Amino acid sequence: MKSISNKLASLLLALGALSPAAHAVNDLPGGPAVRQLNLHPAVTRIAVEQAWLHWFMLIACIVIFILVFSVMFYSIWKHRKSLGHKAANFHESVTVEVIWTIIPFLIVIGMALPATKVLVASKDTTNADLTIKATGYQWKWGYDYLKGEGEGVSFLSTLDATHREISNDGAKGQVPDDYLLKVDNPLVVPVNKKVRIITTANDVIHAWGVPAFGVKQDAIPGFVRDTWFRSEKAGDFYGQCYELCGKEHAYMPIHVKVVTAEQYSLWVDGEKKKLAAKQDDPSKVWTLDDINKRGEKVYAANCAACHQANGKGAGPIKALDGSPVVLDADKAKQLHIVLNGKGAMPAWKQLSDTDIAAVVSYTKNTWSNKTGQLVQPSEVLAQRGK
Repeated sequence: MKSISNKLASLLLALGALSPAAHAVNDLPGGPAVRQLNLHPAVTRIAVEQAWLHWFMLIACIVIFILVFSVMFYSIWKHRKSLGHKAANFHESVTVEVIWTIIPFLIVIGMALPATKVLVASKDTTNADLTIKATGYQWKWGYDYLKGEGEGVSFLSTLDATHREISNDGAKGQVPDDYLLKVDNPLVVPVNKKVRIITTANDVIHAWGVPAFGVKQDAIPGFVRDTWFRSEKAGDFYGQCYELCGKEHAYMPIHVKVVTAEQYSLWVDGEKKKLAAKQDDPSKVWTLDDINKRGEKVYAANCAACHQANGKGAGPIKALDGSPVVLDADKAKQLHIVLNGKGAMPAWKQLSDTDIAAVVSYTKNTWSNKTGQLVQPSEVLAQRGK
C-alpha cells in the first residue's frame, strides 16, 4: 500500500515538474515540501498509523465505488428495454435486504476497528516523560515546562522578525526554505521520550499541531486540552496554528527541535541560567539609559514584527512614533493597553514587569518621541489587575 502511494506521488510530482513555473524554495526537512502531495513523512508511531489508515480508507472507498457502480451500470446496460427486457415487479425481498444490511455493516466494522485503535492510542497521555503547556497568544506560542527534566523553563516562541520583514516586502526574490516557519525560540524536546502537550489559549481559539508527529489539538481560552507525541527521530519539525485566529494567523508557526538526551540536558541547563539572569527585582530603580537599552531588545523580539522597527506601524497596526498615547504624560494609559490589550493589540501580561517597563520607556524615548519619561518596574506591578 505504501509503495502504491509513493509511486502515485512520484508520478504526479514528475508531471508537476514539467510546469514552467519555477519555485524559489526547496523541500524543508520536517516541514512542507515543494509540490507536496502525500502526508508529511511520519516520525512517530501514531503518525505512521494515521498514514496507513489514510491509504487504507481511500483504497477501500475506491474499491467499493468501482464495485457498486460496475454492478449498477452492468445491470442497466444488460437489461435495457431495447433488448426486450421488462422491469421486474416485486415488492419485497428478504434476501436482498439482509445482504445490503450485512455487507455495509461488515465494511463499517472493518474500517472502525483499526481507526478506533489509533484514536484511543492518540488520546492516551498517561506516563509522560515530559509535560509542557502550550499557550496560544495573538500571535505567538508560550511554552511552560511543567513536569520532567526542564521543569520551570518558560519562554515565548515568536516568528523570526526577518521573515516578517520579507513578508511585508511582498516576499520578492529569493526566500528561505523555512519561510514563515522560523521562530526565535523553538520548542526543544528529547528524542524517544513521551511528551505530553497541554494546550490552552489566552485570547481566542488557536490549535497546536505538527504534521510529522500526527498531532493537532485545539487551544481554547478557559479550557485545558492535551495530546502527546514520541518522536523516534531527532531533527527539526514544523507546524502552524491550525485555527483561524485573526489577521496574524499566518505568522504563528510552530518549530519543535528534537535532540538527543545529552543535548537536551545541556539545553535545559542553559535555559535555567537565562531564567535566573532575568529574575529582576521589581523594586529596582533603573536609569533611562539602561532601561532603554533593554527596551530596544524587548521591542525587537516582541513588537517590531507588527509596529515595525521604525515604529510607523502598517495598515491597521497603529504607529507608535508620534502616538498620542505614547506621548501622553499619564504613563498609566499606555501601560494599561500593553498589559490588557486593545483591539488588534494583544495583552502582554506574560512579560515581566521589568521588560514591560523597558519597552514602554523605549517607545517613549525613541524615533521622534523624546518625552524623557521613564517607567519603573514598580509602576508596572502597580498597574497589573487594574
